[in-house]
Amino acid sequence: MSFEDLGLTPDTLKAVTESGYTTPTPIQEQAIPVVLMGRDVLGVAQTGTGKTAAFTMPMIDILADGRSKARMPRSLIIAPTRELAAQIADNFIKYGKYHPLNMALLIGGESMSDQEKALDRGVDVLIATPGRLLDLFERGRILLNDVKIMVIDEADRMLDMGFIPDVERIVSLLPKIRQTLFFSATMNKEIRKLADQFLMNPKEIAVAPQATAAATVVQGLVMVRNEDKREALRRILRAHNVHNAFIFCNRKRDVDILFKSLEKHGFSAVALHGDMPQSKRNDMLAKFKANEAELLVCSDVAARGLDISDVGHVINFDVPVHAEDYIHRIGRTGRAGKAGHAFTLSSPGDHKQLAAVEKLLNGPIPPLVVAELGALALSADIAAAETEKEGPRARRGRAPRRPPRKTAPVDDIAVVQQPTLDFSPPPEAVAPEPVVEEEKQAAKSRPPRERKDSRHDRNRDVRGPQDRARKTRRNPHGIAEMDIDDDVVAFGGFTPAFLLVDPYGGKGAPQEIANVPEDVDDEDDLSHETVSASPAETNLDLSPTGGDITELAARSS
Repeated sequence: MSFEDLGLTPDTLKAVTESGYTTPTPIQEQAIPVVLMGRDVLGVAQTGTGKTAAFTMPMIDILADGRSKARMPRSLIIAPTRELAAQIADNFIKYGKYHPLNMALLIGGESMSDQEKALDRGVDVLIATPGRLLDLFERGRILLNDVKIMVIDEADRMLDMGFIPDVERIVSLLPKIRQTLFFSATMNKEIRKLADQFLMNPKEIAVAPQATAAATVVQGLVMVRNEDKREALRRILRAHNVHNAFIFCNRKRDVDILFKSLEKHGFSAVALHGDMPQSKRNDMLAKFKANEAELLVCSDVAARGLDISDVGHVINFDVPVHAEDYIHRIGRTGRAGKAGHAFTLSSPGDHKQLAAVEKLLNGPIPPLVVAELGALALSADIAAAETEKEGPRARRGRAPRRPPRKTAPVDDIAVVQQPTLDFSPPPEAVAPEPVVEEEKQAAKSRPPRERKDSRHDRNRDVRGPQDRARKTRRNPHGIAEMDIDDDVVAFGGFTPAFLLVDPYGGKGAPQEIANVPEDVDDEDDLSHETVSASPAETNLDLSPTGGDITELAARSS
């Protein structure tokens, strides 16, 4: 089947022919007619299968046929990375050069003012990463009310990168009636759930995943210890005279470390990972494409979507975490019938990831024999022994668990009789029994010590309800009022004047009172006879104004 049989317009076919393509790939052959019919598509295809052209070609024809003068975008394509979004934009430029369509690329790291100017001119095709698209939408620079075609590319990678909440929000801003194209390299439960959420009666198109590399790709496995990997890589690069190669690392930190190590040893290399500024990433890619740099050290996410031809070698500095990524990596070499090489460096701690890759390939990766490696290369037996000895934790630098201590049998130990120590006090230190009895008797005779009030008792109010002062309008602070019959405790340094008056008028006390003993200081100590003496017997005049005690009693009553 040719592209003419797929229903594309002459202008699009002319651009495809000028690009050098004559036969569609399986995903293009199945997807292009369905997209032209206006149906939703659920496509499962990996990178390198022509998936991008499978939706860009029919979209160009649909948009060119129904061109609108509105400034709002009529199609939206969301990609997980800047490089993949830029590659999609290149496809639109290449296949749509004979169609007067306006396109805007919205990615991070680029000037937002330039992107706003492109939106103000009006666009037909909007290609964006989720973050930058939402930023411009929140600024009020984008209206998505007229989107007719929606494309979600690399949905599995978006799931891994945590972009699904942003994608769900973007889809909620679109019209309910639209055509949606959903592409993913893998299909699991999460991806299936998203597809059911976004698509309506889709046409499922699945291209069988490539389980083996192309026949033109020579694979090789090198077993080395983790601390020897950089030295082994340098020897392999020199032995095979490697030029124009991808070197993959699992982590962004390792990308920077390996890049600096290669530069230090005289290799022409550039680095690429997601934490780099966009301007620096563009400079790195431009150098590699222009053959100004021979080695591109990158991560899987940063390399997703890069379309670079004539790649001679792919080197896996780390065994990929996901076995499918191994196929994606080595698929960048050996294209168009050209010879390619794919080498993998594996340490004993990578045995699980390596087993998953070989299971996907339905066979082991053949060992790579490099004489220059010398003692760095581990044989299969040594690698297996290192795997059992170190395990996956050895790569993280943890020491192996110490074996338990062995206890020798009792018969083999010379038993030494230890002297028995007597910690009991000497006899003279013990007090005699009679002294103890006397102390007990003295303790019983002592008066009991008054118990101190606890904190709870000190804070407790022992007054009754009738004794507590109440807060009233006249007594707002609840100060207790003194009763009339309360005794006067003291006058301080002030003596009232009536106490200074001599009750006997200067004549002195009577003889009976003057003869009272000096030690009698309390009326309770007076004899009963003295207190009970009648006024007739004593004939005392105790009142200051005269008169007997009978008159005083009458007055007091």
